[in-house]
Formats: sequence, structure tokens, C-alpha cells
Amino acid sequence: MVTKRASGIPPFIVMDILEKAQEMQRKGKDIIHMEVGEPDFDTPDCINEACCKAIRDGKTHYTHSLGLIELREAICEHYFTKYGVDISPDRIIVTSGTSPAMFLLFSALIERGEEVIISDPHYACYPNFISFLEGVPARVNVFEEDGFQYTPEGIREKITPRTKGIMINSPSNPTGNLLSTERMEQIASYGIPIIADEIYHGLVYEEEQEHTILEFTDNAFVLNGFSKAYAMTGWRLGYLIAPKEYIRPMQKIQQNFFISANSFAQWGGIAALREAGDDVIRMRDIFNERRKFIIRRLREIGLGITVEPTGAFYILGNIKAFSKNSYEIAFDILEKAHVGVTPGIDFGKNCEGYLRFSYATSMENIDEGINRIERYLKDLA
Repeated sequence: MVTKRASGIPPFIVMDILEKAQEMQRKGKDIIHMEVGEPDFDTPDCINEACCKAIRDGKTHYTHSLGLIELREAICEHYFTKYGVDISPDRIIVTSGTSPAMFLLFSALIERGEEVIISDPHYACYPNFISFLEGVPARVNVFEEDGFQYTPEGIREKITPRTKGIMINSPSNPTGNLLSTERMEQIASYGIPIIADEIYHGLVYEEEQEHTILEFTDNAFVLNGFSKAYAMTGWRLGYLIAPKEYIRPMQKIQQNFFISANSFAQWGGIAALREAGDDVIRMRDIFNERRKFIIRRLREIGLGITVEPTGAFYILGNIKAFSKNSYEIAFDILEKAHVGVTPGIDFGKNCEGYLRFSYATSMENIDEGINRIERYLKDLA
């Protein structure tokens, strides 16, 4: 019999949308994908070349379970240069993407029944990691009119003797919004470990600036990687920065369950940090043009966007004027308009009535996708 743990885990709805869209494509339908958070850019050449060189040089064996020392040193350099924070390589574990990093983190941080505070909306998989490892997600509602930012007061109300961590994600998936430095500083002052998902760092627009939680406290776990800013989703390369006392326990979990991250991908990661800065800027500028365009068009077709998001590559549009059921309307848009979008309910109960749009696709696809949705909404009305 299948375990309750396995049978009870919720689906990742965006993947259900994607797989349904792919099934329709195999039947000859022309689908516009705005559901998946995956850059449409190819990985920069300097990264590809570093990986290929590593393969040619025979660097295809297991690495240290913490990751290549050269990559961990490059991560330290990156955090010092960009944020002015000084970390040491022995506080870093390199992982096969940030998802295994979350598995390591929550395995070491929480016992059965202990709580981790998360926002609602939130990245769909956060509560599933916590629950799978027998913890309890403690949700704090955040709201459109406040740019979906945590309020320190809302967090404080959720703190109990069982609270083991506070999770933040800035820039955020699914909202695209940033947490202000003032709120980050206040949240850090509570003395509870902060779990900061910084995977969208490098994708911040206009005059905004992202900040690492390590600027405000060392009592923190930082999740980061190469998928988004460096267009390396398929490389599955991430890392975790943690307080030193947690490293050895998490290293042992890594040794048992994952051994080490991909060896030659790690050499690509070094090139990403040290050589791909201009490529990141180029991709970010293109994302920003798409961001401005999609915000304008979504408002024109009647979706609510109170605070313009300035990070990541997502827009959370209020669809309540048309439907209160984001799951049904997302699948209906796919079926009738042939556009993949993600229902807000995937990101928490407080996100019902919204749809998430990814602009990690071409301007032509965004234009055509919004035009199709506009026609769909007119027919719906």
C-alpha cells in the first residue's frame, strides 16, 4: 500500500497545466506557454564552454559532497562583491538545484510538529517540503494592495514556541515583488532563523535593488542557484549557505541521498559567477521590456495589478472580475484560448482569484498570448 506521505502530497498544478499543454501540442494545437518559470534564453556561451572543457579534461567524477571548493570560493566572492557580506566556503553546500537544498535544510532544521512561517501566496512547493518532513507550515496572508509584502506584525502573530524558521522569498514567486529592507531588518530582529530563497536575485528592474538576508543577520539559511538569472534550469545546480553548525549534519544527508552535485555543471557555475555578468544584464534588460509590456496589456484587458512587480519574471493578475475559481479558468483558458497560465490556488488559498503569468518567453508569444486571452474574456463576458 502506498504511504500516506506519498499519496497525500498535493500536485504541483503548474506542472499539470504544462503537461496538459504538451499533450494538446502533440495533437497539433498551437500553445503559448506563459505558465512555466523557465527563461527562454540559451545558457550563455562562456558557461557552456567551461562545462565542455571540464568534460574534455576528464572532470566527470564525484566531487566533494559539499561541492567543488573552487565553486564555493566563487560563491563567497559573489556575495562579498554584490552585497558586502563575508562568508566562508565551509558554510556552503552545492546541490543539484535548490529543491534538494530545501530537503537538506528542512531535514536538519525541523522535528515533527515544529513550524515554519511562510507567506500566502508562496512558492507552491514550500509547504509540501515542510509537511513531507513532518513539519507544519504556518501561513501569513499577504495582500495585493501592500505589494504582497509580509508585515512584521503578521509574522509576529504566528510565532510560537514551536517556530523554527521564517521563510522569505524576495523577489518572489508568484508575485514578482520585493520585500523592503526595512521589513527584512525587522523580521531578522525576531531572533528566529530566516530561510531566504534568493533564486531570483539578479532579476530586479528599474531602481529597485535586491538584498540578501545575510546583510541583516547570520542566523539564516540562504537558498540560491543558477537556474533563473543564468538561464541554467536544466543544469540543476544550486547551493545553500547556512550557519556552520548545520553544515556537517546536512553534508551527511547529502552524502547518503545525493552524493554530490553534477561535477561538470559545477565548473559551468564558476564561469557563470565570474564571466557571465554581461549576459545576465542583457537578459535582464529584455525581461524588463517584457515586464512593462505585459503589465500594460493585462491592465488593458481588465486584470487588476495594484502594485507593479519589479523582480523575477512573474505577474500575478487579479481575475476576480471574471472568475472566483482560478483552477477552472486556467484550464478553460488553456482549452479554449490555447494559452498556458498558472492558477493562483497553486500558491495558497489566499491566492485564489489570481492567475500567474510568466514573461519568460518571447515578446511575440506574450503579445499573441494576451490577445488570445483578451478574446477569451470578451467571449466569457
